Amino acid sequence: MKLVFATNNEHKLREVQEILGDNFEILSLNDIGCTEDIPETADTLEGNASLKAHYVYERYGYPCFADDTGLEVEALGMAPGVYSARFAGPQRSSADNMQKLLSDMNKIKNRKARFRTVISYITDGNEQLFEGIVDGAILNASQGSKGFGYDPVFKPDGYQQSFAQMDAALKNEISHRGRAVASFVEYLKHS
Repeated sequence: MKLVFATNNEHKLREVQEILGDNFEILSLNDIGCTEDIPETADTLEGNASLKAHYVYERYGYPCFADDTGLEVEALGMAPGVYSARFAGPQRSSADNMQKLLSDMNKIKNRKARFRTVISYITDGNEQLFEGIVDGAILNASQGSKGFGYDPVFKPDGYQQSFAQMDAALKNEISHRGRAVASFVEYLKHS
């Protein structure tokens, strides 16, 4: 089955294809000739995922899914949340975002955080939403070099490693995106 994933983020594409396996062929925005910068102007993860999926479905006609992911830190009032990718500014630098987060968390004892992913899937004009959450904590410093985004500073509950120290199979099994994609796949199997 061919599905368009409304992203050009190579890390996300690879991660989702690994989770979905061989039963699905994932097409990127580049694969369908979509070179526009799709606006993410909603103030919720659900809203941004929906905006991206609708944009592709309405303009290109493909069954499409899109995700939005946020890191929600309890001591920061669940920030950066929907603004995770541009927490340190419009340059969208993972290194700058992590540095700002670690700086903001300096001397804060409550390190509780969670990653949350929302997937919007549109086919035949109908939309379904799927969510995945993983609870954990913000580390005091970066650990590991795998993964992307905030992975080096996030340690999921029940594990001694950051996401950036885990092999891809383990991370995909327990991660927020992995859980959201698993719900999505269950839906696809039964629809």
